[in-house]
Amino acid sequence: MNYQSIITIEPDKRGGKPCIRGLRITVHEVLEMLASGMSHAEIIDDFPYLTEEDIRASLAYAADSERRMTYAHAS
Repeated sequence: MNYQSIITIEPDKRGGKPCIRGLRITVHEVLEMLASGMSHAEIIDDFPYLTEEDIRASLAYAADSERRMTYAHAS
């Protein structure tokens, strides 16, 4: 998935943490909700401005970040 058009990083917003579409909800917050057992539908019910694509983009960003961190440590 191409998450670059969904995940934004702005130095003056949320301390430069990766956010969803320039909103004030971070990738980390979405991942925490998923890790706590919330379904995609429950997240969207609680945050109606989020979409299924936003959630998938958060997961793709996290996977890519993990891959980059793993390769950086292997070097």
